[in-house]
Amino acid sequence: MASTYSETSTTAGTQVLEHPAEPEGARHRMPRQSRGSAPLLGVTAMTAALGATAFAAAPSATAQAPSVASPDEASESVLSADPGLALAARIQQQADSQRTAAEENARIAAAQEAQAKRAAQEAERQRALALPVADYELTAHYGQSGVHWAHLHTGMDFAAPTGTKVTALGAGTITSAGWSGSYGYRVIETLPDGTEIWYCHLSRIAKSSGQVQAGTVIGAVGATGNVTGPHLHMEVRPGGGAPVDPEPWLRAHGLNP
Repeated sequence: MASTYSETSTTAGTQVLEHPAEPEGARHRMPRQSRGSAPLLGVTAMTAALGATAFAAAPSATAQAPSVASPDEASESVLSADPGLALAARIQQQADSQRTAAEENARIAAAQEAQAKRAAQEAERQRALALPVADYELTAHYGQSGVHWAHLHTGMDFAAPTGTKVTALGAGTITSAGWSGSYGYRVIETLPDGTEIWYCHLSRIAKSSGQVQAGTVIGAVGATGNVTGPHLHMEVRPGGGAPVDPEPWLRAHGLNP
């Protein structure tokens, strides 16, 4: 039988052998691995297996996301779990409520105090009186008799030059103004307590209606009506009734004519 190997070169004394041709359909064999590579392959396979298992076991973020409680629900949960915290929270709530009530009471008290102060100032202003003529001479008193009066004198006379300013005695309301026979031109002021002040024999009327204050100009001294010379005839009539002596009434109100 002829040999399956052929000699290709004899010059160098080395023979190169050709593999014999494998029969068709022969099974290929895997080369044997070295002993050192087997552990590395095992670790790699195990890591891949564990990774795949963990991925498969991981829950869906959307399906398994835990619910988040609101701050109030969380606080109530904490307070219900700790009686000490619940008691401290109630004490703090009561303290806040008391502080709020105290602040509101202080605000109300301050407003009431301011209102009372304004009312006192207004009352003081209402009580303030001033003589109706600044520069004058008293020429007749209440109760005097004379040829020019049909009865006893019903007021007091402030003699001054014609045109001298006549001012309101105090805060009040002008309730009548105009000609009044023997009184000449007259203005009647009604004070807050109902007392009427009559200003008579005026040469002119400057204020015929409305509110006035002490010192408001209401007219001017004159000699109209039944008179002998220019002067202001003033009467005081409590409640709009009969006249009283003006001098003690003025002194009782802090004025000394």
